[in-house]
Order: sequence, then structure tokens, then C-alpha cells
Amino acid sequence: MDIINELKRESVKKLLEKNERLDGRALDEYRRIEVHTKVFENSEGSAHVRIGKTQVLGAVKFGIAAPFADKPDEGVLSVGAELAPLGSFMFEPGPPSPSSIELARVTDRGIRSAEIIDTKSFFLEAGKALALYLDIYVIDNDGNLFDAASLAGMAALLNTKMPKVEEGKIIPGEYTGQLPVAKKAVSCTFAKIGEKFLLDPSLDEMRGMDTRLTVSTLPDCVCAMQKGEWGALKEKEIVELIELSFKKGEELRSLI
Repeated sequence: MDIINELKRESVKKLLEKNERLDGRALDEYRRIEVHTKVFENSEGSAHVRIGKTQVLGAVKFGIAAPFADKPDEGVLSVGAELAPLGSFMFEPGPPSPSSIELARVTDRGIRSAEIIDTKSFFLEAGKALALYLDIYVIDNDGNLFDAASLAGMAALLNTKMPKVEEGKIIPGEYTGQLPVAKKAVSCTFAKIGEKFLLDPSLDEMRGMDTRLTVSTLPDCVCAMQKGEWGALKEKEIVELIELSFKKGEELRSLI
């Protein structure tokens, strides 16, 4: 841990001793959340999400691709994430960083494991299927990109239009209706600092955390979980965070 992170950690820990946070929130409270949809005219679905000062865009495009070898009768679902220098002084141009790869994978797993999109309906013919590409763009990083990306991705999918396909080709500008989405999958991210847990950690809080847990849920089940950093979590702590994720998940779902 570098000197800046250590200083952040100590200032956050002192406040946590009084159950206080840098921005005055309760330990289990989100920053203000805003969700705007249909923000891109040239995509099949899109959304802009703000959580505090963190801003993320989600955009959906369709293409034609070969199915995966292990699922020859299904279409393709692909999630990518871009951490451009525009979003933070910590982001650098070049190939995908470990952070962007993790953000994409956590977002992908939360959606894919929820099985809310019927990719079998994307199948066209042997060796050919629709491919749904969900791209996440970070505009401003002030912490907790995971929940912002989850909301942006889910909100974009909920307003996605299905392209018209004829003779194995997408007809530009023509659509057959909305993408069927069975349920809303959302994620809640917690940072552990000492023995305290913080929901929706800001960037300063994340720079001083011991460990991190992201829990993706549907209304009736856990879809996926991702732990980050080196600290440990007890079984009891994980169970408590899952229970809180169900409660907070309902609040997030009401926004999309």
C-alpha cells in the first residue's frame, strides 16, 4: 500500500470509529443515483448512470457472429469496459488494464449468471447467430465503478431494440421490438476497512480498503459474487452482506 493510500485509510478509519464517513453518509447508504436512458441515437440501447461523482455509460450494439463451440445453438453475449484517461488520472491509454478486464467480467457475470437474456433466441442458422455487445465507458471515476456499470448495463438492456434480420443479415435502422429481459440484475459493492463495511465506497474509501465484495442479485437469488483485494472475509460477514444486498437491490431496481 503506498503512502497516499495509507493516509486515506487512516483518515477513513478515524471516522469509522464514530460510524461516520468522509461525505457524511451512513455506512449502508448509497450516494445520490441518477439513471438516464436512450442517450445514444446510434445504439440499440443505452444508459447514463451517476453514483455521486462517478459516471458510467452503457451502450448496446448487435452484430452477426459464429456461436461459441460449446454452445452452437446460442447467440453471443459480450461485455467490454473501457477505462479511458478521460475518466481518471489513474487510467492510461493502451491495451485493456487488469482493472478494465475485471470491471467487464464482473458486469458480464452478473448479467450472464442471472440468465435474464435468452441467447438461444439469437440463433439464426448453423454457424451464424446474433451477437449482443454491451460496452461500458467510464466517464468519471469517484469509486464503485462496479455498481455503476451494473446499473448502466442493465438500464441499457432494458431499452434495447431487437434488430430486424433477413437472410442472415441485420437490416440497418429496422427493428422487430424490444429485447426480452426476464428480470433486473443489480450489484451492491462493499469495502471493508478494519472491521467496518461501507456500501458504495467512494474513491478515497476504496484507496484505503482492506478488501472488497460485490454481490449481484435478482429479487429471489444471488447471481454472482466477486471479492477483490487481499483482506479476508468471515462466513458470517458474507451472509450479512448478501442480506443487505437483497434489501439495497430493491432500491436499485426501482431506479431502472
